[in-house]
Amino acid sequence: MPTADYQAIVAAPGFALGVQCDDDEISLIEFLEPQAERAADGPLAAEAARQLHAWLADPAFVFGLPLKPAGTAFQRRVWAQIAAIPTGTTRTYGELAQSLNNAPRAVGQACGANPYPLVVPCHRVVAAGGGLGGFNRHGGGFLLEVKRWLLRHEGCLPR
Repeated sequence: MPTADYQAIVAAPGFALGVQCDDDEISLIEFLEPQAERAADGPLAAEAARQLHAWLADPAFVFGLPLKPAGTAFQRRVWAQIAAIPTGTTRTYGELAQSLNNAPRAVGQACGANPYPLVVPCHRVVAAGGGLGGFNRHGGGFLLEVKRWLLRHEGCLPR
């Protein structure tokens, strides 16, 4: 996606975050390849960038952003379960699936469809047996390294 489609770009260690929003709601936060920060275009984009920086400085930071309603009813149920996972803790796809009376694969698909990573911390959902699982609809590469960094940042993995 061209950077012009983002109202802000926040630089992070080894990646960047693109923020899409209007004046009232955040519609997307997307992981991007590492790149320079871009100043926010508008007050909500500036607030999103401020909160993302706060989380990058302190993973215990609690977000308070207005998120545009998105997803199916099932996806929203999964995202609510994910949002309840405490900082520094992980849950497996199977554990979430069991609590939702559904299949782990469906939970994984809902995680991959999450439009608000970090705010809805899908990186805290991992595979059974200690594996990372996928991330952001990818099973490896750049985004899996981002997931590894996020989990280390929160103290879920050794540094």
